Amino acid sequence: MQQAHSQLDQSTWHADGQNWSSVSPLIDHILVRYHGVHRVQLTELSRLALLIERVHADHPHCPHGLAEHLEVLSQELESHMQKEEQILFPLLKRGVGAQAMGPIAVMRREHDDHSVALSQLQQLTYDLTLPDGACGSWQALYKGLATFISDLNQHIYIENHILFETTFLNALYTPQEVNHG
Repeated sequence: MQQAHSQLDQSTWHADGQNWSSVSPLIDHILVRYHGVHRVQLTELSRLALLIERVHADHPHCPHGLAEHLEVLSQELESHMQKEEQILFPLLKRGVGAQAMGPIAVMRREHDDHSVALSQLQQLTYDLTLPDGACGSWQALYKGLATFISDLNQHIYIENHILFETTFLNALYTPQEVNHG
């Protein structure tokens, strides 16, 4: 989470190396940089977790239950992202932020659930601590999990602290003066 905080500057709505001055480009960025990436990450991480649990089942540091946990996390995250893609993001892009407050509250609660799931993931993997002599697949799994955790925390932080911020939405939806002359 520290990384997310250091990359954000709310006074200019800056994140991921860009200044966000409107909702649509930020949503498009979230869809490509986070939603698309999470789907790829979780597919590969689930495959590696199944492999490690099968091959190293007798090892005292085997992350038993990790594959199942990733499957549940993947399903919950996919459901969450689909709600954003099909309901919330279209509302925000149309500039009907007031109607989006209910869905935003739901998304914030689900973000809290994702944070709990990440904590459980770290417990299952002994805080991503590799045992001595870990094979290449086990190393790839934990490296990928570290990247996924960082990405998901950044994703949640950007949505909670920029996209869903009332001041951000209000600033962008302020009616423009119309020149009739």
